[in-house]
Amino acid sequence: MFRRRDRIEIKTPEQIALMREAGLVVARTLELLRTAVAPGVTTRALDALAEESIRSHGATPSFLGYHGFPASICTSVNDEVVHGIPSDRVLVVGDQISIDCGAILAGWHGDAAVTVGVGEIDPAAAELSRVAEDALWRGLAAVRVGGRVGDIGAAVESSVRSEPGGAAYGIVEEYVGHGIGTSMHMDPNVPNYALSGRSPTLVAGMALAVEPMVCAGGRTVHTLEDDWTVVTSDGMHACHWEHTVAVTDEGPWVLTALDGGAERFAALGVWSPAASRA
Repeated sequence: MFRRRDRIEIKTPEQIALMREAGLVVARTLELLRTAVAPGVTTRALDALAEESIRSHGATPSFLGYHGFPASICTSVNDEVVHGIPSDRVLVVGDQISIDCGAILAGWHGDAAVTVGVGEIDPAAAELSRVAEDALWRGLAAVRVGGRVGDIGAAVESSVRSEPGGAAYGIVEEYVGHGIGTSMHMDPNVPNYALSGRSPTLVAGMALAVEPMVCAGGRTVHTLEDDWTVVTSDGMHACHWEHTVAVTDEGPWVLTALDGGAERFAALGVWSPAASRA
């Protein structure tokens, strides 16, 4: 059985290994969806492809039916930040879509998101996605035994703000990362900005979903009448990137990256033997 520490689920190494299998289902499904994004494709078609992929690996979609959510993935286009519902919307050249995917395998959850351009996109939109993805990896690299959850958000915010023009980007505060394991959303919350005061200590066996949501304009968002889709209030583009990461004594292990995070960590000069596991 797992242990709990201050309401935070602490897994055994064997349980983290099971989470890795769920994470690989998510990783492979997102890779498939990346290649499927193209002009003329509907977001509903992407959802069907995702469900087929998840179930073909012996897993079930985390999102389908979650608090009534009607699909297996979230498809958030352009000014939609998160929780976009797949529909008959047809993607066109210049769109930018964030795809959030979750899977349950043997009772364990994996959760990740990518942002993909549809054909040739505006350079500013591509730069926004790069900034958000780089901030994600800076946050993941801050996952260290003995550190604190707040280190992750501080790294994400610092990464965004250090970019050229970074002060102008909005970092969404109403939606944050989270603990993950036997449930998709668990303690602790993992904000994408620096926290004031103390935050939970990172200990081996914790698993977290780190997920920056970065806007081209202001950070203010609101929810549409469907009670799910979150959009930027100023209509500017937003990008969402996410990975599930395990805290281990050997460093961070990105459970939803096919290579465990090894390549991106190496590029950042981060040494994490855990990331090199099969």
